Amino acid sequence: MNVSEAYFAEIDKIAHLDIPAEVMARARRSLLDYMAVTCAGAEFQKEKLKGYFDFSQPEAGAFKAIGTGKKLALKESVFLNGLNGHALDFDDGTNSGIIHLGSPIFSLLIPLAQRYHISVEDMLRAAVIGYEASYTMAVSVQPKHKALGFHATGTCGMLGATLASSYMLGFSDEERFEAFATASVAASGMLKVLDDGSELKPYNVAKTALLSLTSLQLAKSGFKGHPDPLGGYRGFLKMMTGDENTELKPTLLNGTYAIMKSYTKPYASCRYTHPPVEAAIHLRNQHGITPDMVDNIKVETYNLAVSGHDHTDIQGAYSAKMSTPYSTAVALIYGKAGLQEFSEDVLENDTVKALTKKVEVVADEKLSSIFPDKQSAVLTIESNGKTYSERVDFPKGEPENPLNEEEFKTRYDALMAYCCVKKEVSDAIYTKVNEQDARVEELIEKL
Repeated sequence: MNVSEAYFAEIDKIAHLDIPAEVMARARRSLLDYMAVTCAGAEFQKEKLKGYFDFSQPEAGAFKAIGTGKKLALKESVFLNGLNGHALDFDDGTNSGIIHLGSPIFSLLIPLAQRYHISVEDMLRAAVIGYEASYTMAVSVQPKHKALGFHATGTCGMLGATLASSYMLGFSDEERFEAFATASVAASGMLKVLDDGSELKPYNVAKTALLSLTSLQLAKSGFKGHPDPLGGYRGFLKMMTGDENTELKPTLLNGTYAIMKSYTKPYASCRYTHPPVEAAIHLRNQHGITPDMVDNIKVETYNLAVSGHDHTDIQGAYSAKMSTPYSTAVALIYGKAGLQEFSEDVLENDTVKALTKKVEVVADEKLSSIFPDKQSAVLTIESNGKTYSERVDFPKGEPENPLNEEEFKTRYDALMAYCCVKKEVSDAIYTKVNEQDARVEELIEKL
């Protein structure tokens, strides 16, 4: 059995397990999170989307592109769901895999579920398989993968989205393997999109979802892929890590499903920023620290959270979300780091700009040594001759420190309100997700 066959067999075992009730409950929350984040992402990008529609004049169809108010052709809907699902960098993910899990998977599953009239329950079972496939690959190739400049959401996410969809649509074993083999060839995603004000990070998710769809279509048409796309000196693992002998981690790592390892973000910025953001909020509230009192701020964290996230020259909202100095500054000033804190008005605020320049981000050897088990940061504020410091290992939203139901619903409501979805509509969707006979098209018809 070659490397690809072994991986494929392990994912297939997951597909034949009875999924525990608590895992399905987490999957429902992940779906609600995805829909709310994607709606808000469409609102956030509405001016750019207008330009996209004006130029490309996409073909009308039967598939709702979430948050746009438009029904489009299948491929267009899949692509735009991905583009909007990752626009805010507010979608779920895992720390150990350094990957956003839900956005590529649901961006493809939802339009396909509309097309084939799949129930919410069946789609969520497929999503659980997809999360496991994406995470297992990501945790196997990280952190070498990121160090080489790859965005695992685009690379490993393609495998998860493709396999999830192939199970949902009832592909044969052979068809499913060929779809996986094709996805392995197509998988790509570069982290250069984080640098210098680039706004293309969501594009990695958009093209991942679209190319996953293409992989399914080619496999169903009878095209053959390589019998071992993962292994060998020109295989996926060698390309993504530089090491042909990369060892695949087991599925259900540490005894839990991948979807149970995912975080839900309470702060509208890159996950790497969350420990110092939370520390800043705590210190502000405990000691009444105001911007005028601050001499300097130091953030000590693990080495992978520094490069690409230590910039103080902010070139738009996308740049701000990736910046630990900016995110920490707004958290200290406003006591929160939600959507509003990354708006254009706040970006141009002189106090925010000045405080951002006072934040230094440095790698700490001890914190780096405990990565990825903990993705920690220590925030130290020098203020009027006094020093205030706090370490955060598991910020709010992590599996070790999850949002409770009230906190999650408040976040969901805020995202839906941001994109002007009526409260009775968002509440109806929230309820419908839990109905056993609900269909996917019923959830998104008004989004």
